[in-house]
Amino acid sequence: MDKSMDKPSFGVALVSGGVAGTVTDVALFPLDTIKTRLQSAQGFRAAGGFRGVYKGLSAAALGSAPGAAIFFSTYEMSKQTVEKPAAARGIHASVVHMGCASLGEVMACLVRVPTEVVKQRMQAGMHSSMASVVNDVLRNQGVFGLYQGYGITIMREIPFSLVQFPLYEVMKGKIRAARGGREPLAVESALCGSLSGAIAAAATTPLDVLKTRLMLGSDAQGRLYTGVADTLTRLVEEGRASGPGGVNRVLFSGLGPRVMWISIGGFVFFGAYEQSKRVIISLS
Repeated sequence: MDKSMDKPSFGVALVSGGVAGTVTDVALFPLDTIKTRLQSAQGFRAAGGFRGVYKGLSAAALGSAPGAAIFFSTYEMSKQTVEKPAAARGIHASVVHMGCASLGEVMACLVRVPTEVVKQRMQAGMHSSMASVVNDVLRNQGVFGLYQGYGITIMREIPFSLVQFPLYEVMKGKIRAARGGREPLAVESALCGSLSGAIAAAATTPLDVLKTRLMLGSDAQGRLYTGVADTLTRLVEEGRASGPGGVNRVLFSGLGPRVMWISIGGFVFFGAYEQSKRVIISLS
């Protein structure tokens, strides 16, 4: 087995993660926009419908590379640091992968959340430029307004990673065993990322709806959300008011585009990540 592929250096993980994040976010941005508009309080059509599905792309592109680079460099380095000591203590590898992925998400969200706030407000038609969003947030909420939804983003990303990365590593392990110890091909890793991402995306959609509403800031009547509990309460009320099954419809709004986006995105992301590692290692 090629150990440089299984245990990439900090620099390789950093650059590969940045490349993968940018390629994925830019390529699949329209699906992300449709998902955000389906989840917005004013409704899909009022938020823009299918018009201007690339609104907010500049903000997404700005945060993609550093966010993904921080995640993967943290994930890979922490995994390499704790794998052997954990194995010596009888701790299962899946637990290590969960913990390392969670740490990676906490670090990546320091960059990801501000760009998500800007991106989603542009996607929902609330602003037409990054400068407009940033000026409005700073004027009305201060610097911490750019981190509105940080807590719920962590609450979404950690469960997502707890599902996706152990599944991803298990699938890769099965392929590695079938290949006699050799690392999976980039396309095989991409398929693992796609399937594990789809399962994790479906399971965490209600948390994603909460995150979107908090980042957009207010409901259809313009009333500001004051926190996760307040947002969840009002989502449930909104669902109940819409009739039987309404709560599930609200909490799982955008499920189709989210699963599709992350499934395709997982294929592109992990494929680009693994291929980038191969290219960088071959050139070094």
